[in-house]
Amino acid sequence: MKIRSMHASDWDQVARIYSEGIETGFATFEQQVPSYESWDNAHVDSCRLVAEDGGLILGWAALSPVSSRCVYGGVGEVSVYIGENSRGKGVGKALLKQLVTESEEAGFWTIQSGIFPENQPSIALHEKVGFRFIGKRERVAKIHGIWKDNFLFEKRSDKIGID
Repeated sequence: MKIRSMHASDWDQVARIYSEGIETGFATFEQQVPSYESWDNAHVDSCRLVAEDGGLILGWAALSPVSSRCVYGGVGEVSVYIGENSRGKGVGKALLKQLVTESEEAGFWTIQSGIFPENQPSIALHEKVGFRFIGKRERVAKIHGIWKDNFLFEKRSDKIGID
């Protein structure tokens, strides 16, 4: 397995994995996979990664901005999705560790994730990579008419000076 930059030509496999995450009911508030153009516009140009093995994409990770305000330019929202046949095999950890490295190289001082409380594998993954729990947003949005809570995790860069 290798971690590399995501390319537009990866979209079919990336979208399949995104769809598998949506189907779990606890990976995202999204209910359908967006078009590549919509996804592309919502994510920063850097910090887009895939885990690949023999031409097969096993998972992906990317950052989106948390705000259009310039003061939040160094804060990114993490997306990390692992194909259903690749979960529990270290793919997520490899992707998230590389995303941390690349986010710091791109000038991000904080990256954060919103995770459903029932998504214990994602919580464990983020904790293994050094994210810390910072709070709970109660009934923040609905999926299929059901209010959902969301845990917020963040990782602050130790390489970018924060005074």
